[in-house]
Amino acid sequence: MKRLILYLVLIVALFSIACNKTQVIKNEPTGSGSLYGFYNGEYKGFKVWVVEGNFIRREIFNEFIYGGNDERYTFVPESEIWIDNSISADEYLTTLEHEIIERNLMRFSGYTYYDAHDSALMLELGMRRSFLTASNEHEKQLPMVSPIDYDSTQEIEELPELIKLSGIYKIPYAKRDGVDIWVVDGFKIRRDIYPDFGFSGNSSAYKFIPGNEIWIDASITSQEIEYSIQLELKEMAFMKSGLPYDEAYTNALKTADSLRLAVNKLIINKPAFPLQANRYRDTGTGVKK
Repeated sequence: MKRLILYLVLIVALFSIACNKTQVIKNEPTGSGSLYGFYNGEYKGFKVWVVEGNFIRREIFNEFIYGGNDERYTFVPESEIWIDNSISADEYLTTLEHEIIERNLMRFSGYTYYDAHDSALMLELGMRRSFLTASNEHEKQLPMVSPIDYDSTQEIEELPELIKLSGIYKIPYAKRDGVDIWVVDGFKIRRDIYPDFGFSGNSSAYKFIPGNEIWIDASITSQEIEYSIQLELKEMAFMKSGLPYDEAYTNALKTADSLRLAVNKLIINKPAFPLQANRYRDTGTGVKK
């Protein structure tokens, strides 16, 4: 009997050690074994990473969705904001702001996760409504456009020579080098204007895109946004300098390729980090005011 008791005690001890053992996550280039997918720079004092949501749900925490911050999740490194690469381009900005306000309320005001989360949702709601207003106002002031591309190809033959853009714009995403970047309804564009529109486009390549604009398809993954922006900026610049579309596109692809390689180097050089047994907090670390 004593031997049996000692054996059971040993089993319990070994099980406890195994449960409390710290798991270490190593960083690899983008792929099925990766955690980090794309570094989108610093924003409001945070390092913003688009991460592999499927990997996190499989290996770290199965309830991870949309994004995360270092107050809600103990596995998110200090001052990093994570954006799930499963979300589409039209959810990126709202998710980013959500995670920051949620994190700061938990860190500096001692909010519970649930109260901070609800507050962040109200911020999102305001953003979504402002996006709709901005998109509607922008479309109202636009002139009619021709549904053709750079070489005058009109893919939907029954369209008139000029059309009015309606319900195309979704989010005023950014302004780069004087170029307005919009997230747009790619499905509607392919259905009603130009079936071959894919991922993104610019006003030099497509005559239905108003001057000095870049369009990003709302349906692409958040991990592809910046690659598409960099490609379109370069392609637009090359075409404005006189290069034909095919040559401009080929050269612009090199910019996107270089960015992908640079991101992979960043991922490789990030240090491994440990995972704690408790993966999340229900209450922030700050002092409640």
